[in-house]
Amino acid sequence: MLVKPIHLIPSSGRNTAATTPFAMQLQREMRGEVMFGKADRGRYATDASIYQIMPLGVVVPRDQADLKLALDIARQHRMPVLARGAGTSQCGQTVGEALVVDNSKYLNQVIDFDPAARTITVEPGMVLDHLNAWLKPHGLWFPVDVSTAAQCTIGGMSGNNSCGSRSIEYGNMVHNVLAIDAVLADGAEGRFGRLPEMPGSGRIGDIVRGLQAIAQRERGEIIERVPKVLRRVAGYNIDIFDCQNPRAYTDDGVANLAHILIGSEGTLAYSRQITLALMPLPAHKVLGVVNFPTFYQSMDMTQHIVKLGPTAVELVDRTMIDLAISNPAFKPVIEKALVGRPEAILLVEFAGENLDRQLDKLKLLSELMGDLGLPGSVVDMPVASEQKALWDVRKAGLNIMMSMKGDGKPVSFIEDCAVPLEHLAEYTRQLTEVFHKYGTEGTWYAHASVGTLHVRPILDMRRGGAKDMREIAEAAAVLVRKYKGAYSGEHGDGLCRGEWVAWQYGPKLNAAFSEIKDLFDPDNRFNPDKIVRPPKMDEAVNFRFAPGYRELPYRPALDWSQWNVKRDPLSGKESAPGSGGDRSDGLAKLVEMCNNNGHCRKFDAGTMCPSYRVTHDEKHVTRGRANTLRLALSGQLGSEGLASPEVREVLDLCVSCKGCKRDCPTGVDMAKVKIEARSAWAARNGTSLRDKLIAYMPAYASYAGSVGGALALAERIPVISGWVKGLLGLAPQRSLPRFRKSFLGNVRSSPMTQTGKEVLLFVDTFNNNMEPENARAAQQVLEAAGYRVHFNTLPGQRPLCCGRTYLAAGLVDQAKAEARRTLDALMPYVRKGVAVVGLEPSCLLSLRDEFLNYGYGEEAKQLAQSAFLFEEFLVQEHKAGKLKLDLKPLPSNKIVLHGHCHQKAFDAFRPVPMVLQWIPQADVSVVESSCCGMAGSFGYEEEHYAASMAMAELSLLPAVRKAAADAIVVADGTSCRHQIHDGAGREALHVARVLAAALDA
Repeated sequence: MLVKPIHLIPSSGRNTAATTPFAMQLQREMRGEVMFGKADRGRYATDASIYQIMPLGVVVPRDQADLKLALDIARQHRMPVLARGAGTSQCGQTVGEALVVDNSKYLNQVIDFDPAARTITVEPGMVLDHLNAWLKPHGLWFPVDVSTAAQCTIGGMSGNNSCGSRSIEYGNMVHNVLAIDAVLADGAEGRFGRLPEMPGSGRIGDIVRGLQAIAQRERGEIIERVPKVLRRVAGYNIDIFDCQNPRAYTDDGVANLAHILIGSEGTLAYSRQITLALMPLPAHKVLGVVNFPTFYQSMDMTQHIVKLGPTAVELVDRTMIDLAISNPAFKPVIEKALVGRPEAILLVEFAGENLDRQLDKLKLLSELMGDLGLPGSVVDMPVASEQKALWDVRKAGLNIMMSMKGDGKPVSFIEDCAVPLEHLAEYTRQLTEVFHKYGTEGTWYAHASVGTLHVRPILDMRRGGAKDMREIAEAAAVLVRKYKGAYSGEHGDGLCRGEWVAWQYGPKLNAAFSEIKDLFDPDNRFNPDKIVRPPKMDEAVNFRFAPGYRELPYRPALDWSQWNVKRDPLSGKESAPGSGGDRSDGLAKLVEMCNNNGHCRKFDAGTMCPSYRVTHDEKHVTRGRANTLRLALSGQLGSEGLASPEVREVLDLCVSCKGCKRDCPTGVDMAKVKIEARSAWAARNGTSLRDKLIAYMPAYASYAGSVGGALALAERIPVISGWVKGLLGLAPQRSLPRFRKSFLGNVRSSPMTQTGKEVLLFVDTFNNNMEPENARAAQQVLEAAGYRVHFNTLPGQRPLCCGRTYLAAGLVDQAKAEARRTLDALMPYVRKGVAVVGLEPSCLLSLRDEFLNYGYGEEAKQLAQSAFLFEEFLVQEHKAGKLKLDLKPLPSNKIVLHGHCHQKAFDAFRPVPMVLQWIPQADVSVVESSCCGMAGSFGYEEEHYAASMAMAELSLLPAVRKAAADAIVVADGTSCRHQIHDGAGREALHVARVLAAALDA
């Protein structure tokens, strides 16, 4: 029973550097990927914690048989094993000197489903959001809804005993797992479930009896030492057999041995498949956002709010609010939730079968806040779409927090302390005093409902942060004990909190945990050094930024100074950036912004990351690339830095879609980094003939247009066409672009006037020399709206160009020269307030993006502020009351619209459906798609053709094929239109042509 068929592009990194007997046997016998190269191991050396430990190697099993084979071979060679899902652990659980087994790519299927019993069995690599999407048609869901649901796996959630925002209603992972089929380190297999159903003999029977004996012996210690709060995930769940509360884990009080594996962080057994209890989807949800003048009030009043019976009460503090407002994707969402300028907000959700009852609870919430002295503090959100948008902001909390620039970052080490609600306000107040003592501030968010707040003090782990971390942790421990809380409340022990297990449970229970580990894994091969006999949290050799960490000397081609900033941890103010154009610091800091949370691993929504969506390989996701670049820039992959083969390989399938610029909450702009890396490679290794032909296209396009007919004829002759494509390394399946007579060759710009409406139409190389009808249509529309149209032409010179083709080949100096030429020509228009309007998103938006990284200062900023895409300009003028277009219905009212990646990255896509809807009777449907896969020259290149088509087949091409025969297919990108033509046999039009056709002339 599959969630979806797996059709992935084969990994290009299989079996790298497999030279030891252990690695060679894995390579020889396994069908999945086997990776022992330095860069491959480096990508699995980190998780979302502050730690980095190089694994022995990495395997990606194809199926259960392949998994068993990997475990058998590891056992034969006495090698440690570390299970890994999405690798989003925040305490270092999924890093270690072991063989990492990645479950996420293939071991992600539904094994069994019983809708009547509301149970499902899945493999450990199943992603939570994918599971819930699969369950939704059945009216069911798995309710442990953690914030990383788009990427986290059920196996990882089980290993951590994850909780989620709604644990006050549904409990933790341990309350929702019914059974686990597991493999032990010695190869024994068994099903861990309800105690009466467990075997009484054999290897598993021995374990059961041993656990019961330990629990009986330590019963007094368990009663005394185990915290009495819902959120406590440290150590092993030794209290499952009864003690004070026999129903703490199960409804009937009968012990379930699966629960000893929950929260064990893969130290006891390897979970092959996991059986889950499901819940009916709530019929209705409503949300009330409570605004608080002070942070203390939000904490103090939570204990009263929970008495109304909410399903969630989540905190967002002022720091997170400010950071969300600074992110264009989140700003409009968070602002709707605010009353004035609160220091904190609480998201209070009510859910159930009866909508009126939930709305009544919203009223009660407002009344309660009035009674508590905060009338008018609640923003009601009964609409599902608004609720989802705000929950998405809350779920991105960690990533938003980590978007702070500078060396100081919010560090995870005490963020899971849980205290009873009646002590929450005092606990947070006193902990804030501790932060101030060390000259820093904490960022707060998450689960107010159950007394677990994710607090991260801002520390510089390169310069004294480790010492402060130790002292703050010790101070926090004193407070946790004072208020009878749990030191590890949600995110587990790992390397960060492992040493605190003994502090929480005392020497007797800590010794009992060692006995449990020995019962399951006497040779200490499964994820060693976690929970039992862990290292100190501040053991410097395990840090990502270990002593001696430094960047290689490097002179970048682009200006990265905006990332080379200092930030005051108390005030939050950033210092003015210095001149970073001749330093690598800014570039390294951008790469280090990646917090490894894995948000880029999602592939059901948004733009990023198209290459990961078709390979599911770690090296093709933004996180994997950022880690590789960090290792390269710091010399951990050798002395070649950005010019290394490892960097070239990891960026090979990056299509520069800029989805990460928008979708990555920390703003890691991989497209811009790729320009820098291509420049470094070109400087060291030269530029190929194919790259030169693409790069210098603006210089020869007009000449090619004069002989376009002959070139088109040559392509229709298979011998000639095949020879040319083979020589240049172009895909034989691709039709080559057809050069036409230049549009700009037949127009002239008129002098600017002092009065009237004027605009400069920036016609790019593609629309000038390949699709001039688009430029003619844009001119027609603008003139019909009463504008005097100027063009990007210069007397006696070729047209102005954005220089994007040079950037694609790494020829940054040539791109800078084009930018300088363009700035010199356009600034007179810009200074007069004339808008620069473009048709091709990747070209026009270069004026708003890459031009700012050339060191051209204020002029580049002014041009960026005056540059608009065609639809953006029309909408802006329409809103200002300056635009009027008389449009008539088209022969077909059905319009299927695909958005260019760069439009989405710059939040410039929304105007496109808006202008199309100006056409009377137009029925516009937007294709929910990522990159079309063509991406400039990428889709033409023979080695990238398969990946290009796979990206297009994810959603774009199926949607176009499904469209009615008379539907108008619209795409602003030249590459997008070409991909649609080649892949679906349909002609796609630029918006300008559609509007021109609708003009009521």
